[in-house]
Amino acid sequence: MKASHDATDRTRLDKWLWAARFFKHRTLATDAVEGGKVQLNGIRVKPAKDVKIGDRVDIQLTEARFSVIVTGIAEKRGSAGVAQTLYAETPESAAAREAAREERKLSATPGADLHGRPTKRDRRLIGRFTDG
Repeated sequence: MKASHDATDRTRLDKWLWAARFFKHRTLATDAVEGGKVQLNGIRVKPAKDVKIGDRVDIQLTEARFSVIVTGIAEKRGSAGVAQTLYAETPESAAAREAAREERKLSATPGADLHGRPTKRDRRLIGRFTDG
């Protein structure tokens, strides 16, 4: 599979997101666009909106936010190597993702202060609190 680099090529946004491997299934890409998790050139659009080379796509995944520039168009999903040629991540996006990764590393794990089951004393305190 070859990525196309002709400036007149266009494809649907949901199809491009799937081909660039941001989403595992095309329906997930469609749902993300409809849900406002993906913007094209700073504007919320529909999944059928055409993407062309040079467009900026902002993608909000679970914890990560990507801002990429479209550098290639593909109609079909290919290997990861081909998918990486379809876009170039902006330096600001890469720096923000790295900062968020470092922040998550330094933050405490939720529930780290809890150690196993409650003791008998803890259960009595919980009982007093819930029963009144």
